[in-house]
Amino acid sequence: MKALDNREKRIMAILRDSTIPLGVSSLSEETGWTDQAHVVGAAMGLTDRGLASLSEEESVLVKLGVEGHKAARDGLLEMRMLEWLQSRDPQNRSMAAISEDFDKTEAGAGVGILRSMGVRIVGGRLEAPDMQGALSEAERRTAFIMALSDSPIPANELDERLTSHFAKRRGLIELERSVSRSWSATEKGLSLGAEELIEIDQINEITPDLLQGDAWRTKEFKPFDIHAPAPIPLGGRPHPLQSLIDRIRAVFLEMGFSEISGNFVQSAGWNMDALFIPQDHPARTMQDTFYLEDPAKMEIESSRLEQWEGTHERGMGTTSSGWGGNFDKDESRRGLLRTHTTVNTVRHIAENPSSPSRVFGVGRVFRQETIDRTHLPEFHQIEGIIHEESASLPMLITTLRTFYSKMGYSDVRVRPAYFPYTEPSIEVEILWRGKWLELGGAGIFRPEVTQPLGTDWPVCAWGMGLERLAMLILGLDDIRELYQPDLMVLSKMPIL
Repeated sequence: MKALDNREKRIMAILRDSTIPLGVSSLSEETGWTDQAHVVGAAMGLTDRGLASLSEEESVLVKLGVEGHKAARDGLLEMRMLEWLQSRDPQNRSMAAISEDFDKTEAGAGVGILRSMGVRIVGGRLEAPDMQGALSEAERRTAFIMALSDSPIPANELDERLTSHFAKRRGLIELERSVSRSWSATEKGLSLGAEELIEIDQINEITPDLLQGDAWRTKEFKPFDIHAPAPIPLGGRPHPLQSLIDRIRAVFLEMGFSEISGNFVQSAGWNMDALFIPQDHPARTMQDTFYLEDPAKMEIESSRLEQWEGTHERGMGTTSSGWGGNFDKDESRRGLLRTHTTVNTVRHIAENPSSPSRVFGVGRVFRQETIDRTHLPEFHQIEGIIHEESASLPMLITTLRTFYSKMGYSDVRVRPAYFPYTEPSIEVEILWRGKWLELGGAGIFRPEVTQPLGTDWPVCAWGMGLERLAMLILGLDDIRELYQPDLMVLSKMPIL
């Protein structure tokens, strides 16, 4: 028999010491594992080996659906219709009359329900030979619905006939089925020796970082049965780029960051002036930026324009002397497709100048690039900031090292660089197959950026190209492969 892995050993030891079957919650509490998938996976592995026995108990919880909540509030349809019949003279219970007093969608369905309760249609009029019996049944049904109005109830505590009845009516109730699993040790499991349950250090996951050196050669790997049956994936799966975005989001959220987003269409003011990029900077020319005809101009608060004007011309409100020259407010109002996602973080600071924040975003940006194997006019950026009183360059470097380590690349270095709106500025590189590759820029926002936004706190900021990271992780040589509608090529890319 294949040796047990550490998780299976941990679960087996707990089951051996228990006199009663243990469920997922109990095993999670005993192991201290927060991910129940680890518990279930290990316990099912023991079951497959005959070392543990599995007991399953299905339960059904009944709760009100959308129509059920309306019925609890306004009254059950059959009860309202029976009350309508009682209030009408027998000669005025025509189908035409009931269609006038009830919504069109209710009239037809309601008459059908009444007929199942003994109401008849005679000469185009409704007759109820046993009105009292029909009212009693409607009261039982109403009581059933009202009992569920406060909270869901297990199906075994409810009238089975009424549960079956309402389950056939659209939207009145919903049935939530769940399976409770518990495990206990078998005779075979109890016969295992104590030495077989000793946990050892194992490598559970093969990452690019692991293969950088030779230390793995002396380690013990978690056993995998390559001959075990596995289903062939026939359905679709997320696009590789979307899978990578989801993975990046998960890493930043795990690190305590919050996600922000913004519009593709921005003004030149927020896209560039707010970042203290001079208005004659090459990045603002038509060669790099997609300027728009509609909207050609965007509204910006006059106070914000005056603030940018003062900062650019003479460093107003900062310790800087500005760029000098004349600031063109019409240039700030020009509409464009954002050239970076930094515009989102700058707007976030402007809206929360006194609130500490750690935020990130992954979004599309647009630049007039010549399409080739490493450039596209539309691509994604990974953007983030740390805005707090104690923010510093070491904090920024540590954050980036942690991010890349969680992505599988622990060898990270930084080099001095220049960017228009950060000082100091750094470039971030990772070691890939013996070579250092640059993946993005980072730094501390200049005071000319942060002080006009209303904050004196330092802001750690970074921006990385998603597609370049994707090329490394997916082993691509041409960035265009990510966007070709070739299902065969996409299906052969690694599952992230």
